[in-house]
Amino acid sequence: MTTATQHRMPVKTREMHNHHFDSTIWNDLVFRDNDIVISTYAKSGTTWMQQIVSQLIFEGAEALPVAEMSPWLDLRVPPKQVKLPEVEAQTHRRFLKTHLPVDALRMSSKAKYIYIGRDGRDVMWSMHNHHSTANQAWYDALNKTPGLVGPEIGPPHKDPVAYFRHWLENGGVPFWPFWENVRSWWDIRDLPNVLMVHFADLKRDFEGELERIAAFLEIPIPEDARARIIEHCSFDYMKRNAAASVPLGGAFWDGGAQSFIHMGTNGRWKDRLPSDLSDAYEQRAEEELGKDAAAWLKEGRQVR
Repeated sequence: MTTATQHRMPVKTREMHNHHFDSTIWNDLVFRDNDIVISTYAKSGTTWMQQIVSQLIFEGAEALPVAEMSPWLDLRVPPKQVKLPEVEAQTHRRFLKTHLPVDALRMSSKAKYIYIGRDGRDVMWSMHNHHSTANQAWYDALNKTPGLVGPEIGPPHKDPVAYFRHWLENGGVPFWPFWENVRSWWDIRDLPNVLMVHFADLKRDFEGELERIAAFLEIPIPEDARARIIEHCSFDYMKRNAAASVPLGGAFWDGGAQSFIHMGTNGRWKDRLPSDLSDAYEQRAEEELGKDAAAWLKEGRQVR
């Protein structure tokens, strides 16, 4: 990175704490050259991107323990005094996960950042399944682990429409603000060490997006590994091997890891979400993000 790029790197201005977050862990991370940070709001293709990056780094290897190799760094479980030494002990090219907005994330010119966007209606349909299938061990880990700041997280409303409405009208409750997350990454999209990827583009043109991600990470794709990489990043493969990609092998969700990797599709809300609520979401998106960012969030790179 050039000196000019270093000067343009965003500066952390706040910490975020809740039942999931302890953003202070980033303050203590010692960055390495070519670290990779995978960021989303959540339920936007994070696990898929972790699989893609792992496959590129390890040239299509089978049975990679991706969840273990690519920890959610700012998740407060386990606490940072446990997690940081494990990350420091890694000898492969590191690829870490975050759900923080830019202003709560300490960034480095040494690292490369991939942000994955997805229409918020798809995000919350997936989040409802994620939250609805969480078991008591999940609630205990988040609510009973010492250091909780703010309210506990409780069970979701059974109706995904009501769940979506509450999330939209209450600033991301019961999780965290959506618009500020998307906006913060969109605002730095032109930095040379930031790549914006959209879930819909991955679905539309996986091989094209794979090439774009590999080029950004400066990882050549060996021709004899290409077919394996593509197969191992398919939804069917990931569903069959879900335990390797999901934290604790899926122990926090009823139905296990395959419940965590649910359907991998968009548009499931279209037959359920009332048109007035869908329209309110789209209007809010433009108000919060502007037309260009809102269009990208809805459709992906093809509109940019």
